[in-house]
Amino acid sequence: MSEEDEKAEREPVGAIERQARRNARRRREGVRSAWFGFGMFGLVGWSVAVPVLIGVALGQWLDRAAPQTFSWTLTLLLAGAVLGAINAWVWVDRESRDD
Repeated sequence: MSEEDEKAEREPVGAIERQARRNARRRREGVRSAWFGFGMFGLVGWSVAVPVLIGVALGQWLDRAAPQTFSWTLTLLLAGAVLGAINAWVWVDRESRDD
């Protein structure tokens, strides 16, 4: 028995089916180019940058309109960064799924 056959016997059926779907998708779609990677990099960058910039703009407005002992700008910058990171995670997770 070959090494591949032994490995196939040890894998659960679900893993084999996922691998078969993954292979079929790769044959159907072909190899992704470097441009796809650059596009994904840009998409992730914008998905982080936009919430941060919105948070900063809103924070500066709130600092002028409703002054507090803390900085609205820094607070909303952090909130925008967290929201952007979650947003980027969702985009990358969605793109990395093989189903």
